[in-house]
Amino acid sequence: MSIGIAEALVSLRPGAAWKCMDNYNSIVWLDEVQTIPTEQEVADEIIRLQQEYDYNLYQRQRANEYPTIEQQMDMQYWDLVNGTTTWKDAIESVKNKYPKPE
Repeated sequence: MSIGIAEALVSLRPGAAWKCMDNYNSIVWLDEVQTIPTEQEVADEIIRLQQEYDYNLYQRQRANEYPTIEQQMDMQYWDLVNGTTTWKDAIESVKNKYPKPE
C-alpha cells in the first residue's frame, strides 16, 4: 500500500472537511475550524505513515497465517486435556516465520 495525501490529511487533521484530486495544490480546504497543514507537514506525514505501515508488515503477515480463533480455542482445549503444546507450537511457528523487526 502506498500512503498518499488523503491518509496524511486524515492523520494530521482528523474530522476536517476537504477535497483533493491528486496533489497538494489541488486541495480545497472546506474546514472552518482547523487550518490546512503545510505542504511540508503533509510530505513529512506521508513519510511517517509509510514507514509505520512498512514496519508493521509482520503483523499483517502473521494475521493471515494464524489459525482462526475457533481453531485456537480448540487447540487450547485439547492441549489442556492431553497435556500437549499444539497451540503454543502453532503460534510460535508463525511468529518465527514473521519476526518482529528490531
